[in-house]
Amino acid sequence: MHIPDGFLSTGTWVPAWLLSAGGLGYSLKKTAQAMKDRMIPLMGVMSAFIFAAQMVNFPVMGGTSGHLLGGVLAAVLLGPFAGAIVLSCVLIVQCLIFQDGGLTALGANIFNMAIIGAMGGYLFYKVLILLMPSRKGIIVAAAVASWFSVFAAATICALELAISGTSPIAVVVPAMAGVHAIIGLGEAVITGLVVGFVLKVRPDLIYGQAFSHGAGASSSPCGGMLGGAPEEGKS
Repeated sequence: MHIPDGFLSTGTWVPAWLLSAGGLGYSLKKTAQAMKDRMIPLMGVMSAFIFAAQMVNFPVMGGTSGHLLGGVLAAVLLGPFAGAIVLSCVLIVQCLIFQDGGLTALGANIFNMAIIGAMGGYLFYKVLILLMPSRKGIIVAAAVASWFSVFAAATICALELAISGTSPIAVVVPAMAGVHAIIGLGEAVITGLVVGFVLKVRPDLIYGQAFSHGAGASSSPCGGMLGGAPEEGKS
């Protein structure tokens, strides 16, 4: 899903850069408003974890492989805006140091995986939480939303390639969506396991939930929608 240089037309990668810059600027503003001391080291740890996890590929089919995207996982623990910043930092390092994705296409890669993957996936997660307001519901919602984030990001990526004339839309969309629908299953399993573990040992780290460390859920299991600051749980 990391688009190299030369695969997107100027009319595609320039608007993608503008959208990503605007989205990241807004995310930085919202994160600064909601920033708490414990979020700073958690953002660093999450960035390192996602960066390392993305280096591990698992086979899919036909010689292709996939790796963790981590957008929803970061958003569930940090919130959608901080999650988008974490994913963007990982993508920037991968582009500049490891040449994983092109510089001109970096805006599109950030838009697909950080804006759509983290922020869009988190919005879908919050909708699911409203339908399943419980600890088990959080795990299921995170897993399903993580699958959706991978599928949605891959579909948007395919549309960008089609608009740029790199590949016919009838070819690239089914190919990208089909492969990443399978990759998304691995994403769902990893995200569900990590969120389940965090809920077990440090439920207070789940963003926007009224859990306290070592305590049960409060009478209001669901926090606010996009942009709300993490709630401090009470015993």
